Amino acid sequence: MSLSIRDRLERLLASGKDNALLRFSLGSAWLKAGEPATAAAHLERALEHDPGYSAAWKLYAKALADSGRRDAAIAAYGRGIDVAAAKGDKQAAKEMQVLLRRLEKGAAGESRSV
Repeated sequence: MSLSIRDRLERLLASGKDNALLRFSLGSAWLKAGEPATAAAHLERALEHDPGYSAAWKLYAKALADSGRRDAAIAAYGRGIDVAAAKGDKQAAKEMQVLLRRLEKGAAGESRSV
């Protein structure tokens, strides 16, 4: 029986390996598995390893939003945009700005319908 990629990554983590890329990969795998809270926890650790990891900020904010933590997701997108802009990663900053606007627009639409 072959292990899934997620299971192999979890084994690497259990063996003592821990770095930003491993945590990013685990976060991505858990998000694809429909477990955004678990994904967010791994992505948060990825960002502790490397606070300048633009792609991790983007995925972390998505995991937070998918977990129903909209305010935290908005804050994460904001931080990610700042990080990406500081690194000159214009594409990542632009993508997060679009996602942030969508999330904020969705939040505004919900508050109006209440």
